[in-house]
Amino acid sequence: MDLVAASRAFVSVGEHGGFTVGAAAAGMSQPVASRRVAALEEHVGERLFERTSRRAVLTPFGRDLLPSARALVRAADVLLHEAETARRRPWRIAVPAVCGTAALARLVADARTLGIALDLRIEPPAERRDLVRTRQVRAAVLAVPSDEAVWSVPLGVATAADPGTRRVWLETLRIGRTGRGPARRLWIQPEDDVPHVRDPLARLRDAVGLRPAQFAAATDLTDAVAEVLYGEDLLLCSPAQAAGLGLHWRPLGELSPVRGFALCAADGGDPAGTASRLGRALARCLGADGPPAGDGAGDENTDTDTDTGGERKAGTCVPTR
Repeated sequence: MDLVAASRAFVSVGEHGGFTVGAAAAGMSQPVASRRVAALEEHVGERLFERTSRRAVLTPFGRDLLPSARALVRAADVLLHEAETARRRPWRIAVPAVCGTAALARLVADARTLGIALDLRIEPPAERRDLVRTRQVRAAVLAVPSDEAVWSVPLGVATAADPGTRRVWLETLRIGRTGRGPARRLWIQPEDDVPHVRDPLARLRDAVGLRPAQFAAATDLTDAVAEVLYGEDLLLCSPAQAAGLGLHWRPLGELSPVRGFALCAADGGDPAGTASRLGRALARCLGADGPPAGDGAGDENTDTDTDTGGERKAGTCVPTR
């Protein structure tokens, strides 16, 4: 028996003095109200009404029970109202700056079709982790190593001019002893200035004999792109980013770096099922929804890790540390 529904029928009939009027006031048919009141009477073991052809008069037992039934119905209404309010409360999520405006707008729109309101905060990797740790956001898309990633995006290098090769080898940036002119640099944008991306590249830089200054961490993506457009520098980025910036993308020859992401909820779980429901939308936003698009993408000689081409699973929460 649905105790709340039965109590609602009992209260409405008791307050209106009849099953027909009481049922209408409660938004149910008279037969339904009668069945629910009868079920409640059976449940409590006493008659609640003395029924006549025109009226339903509360018994003494019914009068004693009516205040408690009202309180139960009122509490149920409050619960339903709070549940609806909580359901409509926006999910504040910290997301990477590498998601462009169009991609973020698409993510918000996709979420709305699923009944999820998103309030996005665009932050660098360290700030996103701090925000979810301190519960200033309900969830954050964290930058994680590829073996912890839910969504993975292959990284390569982008240049202003077509390099004319299927790959770009960092060793070609090395300047000989007699070399003159400014050294070409590889720019690392803030999203990729994390140990699992930065450190392997730094070791490769040293191994192929590049100068320390040829490995530059940008504080702003716009400044880094300006350096690439102005000269012959390179930008570490995804194929989708390169296409959006009007640059030519190629995979690296010596290394296959990966930008990994995972959604983590502030409470350590995903009570609203947001990760699983928004999995595809987040993959599209992050550029992990399919084969890379752009110059050099889809080449049969493009080497990427087998698990770095897109969404692996949805809903995994990587604990903050």
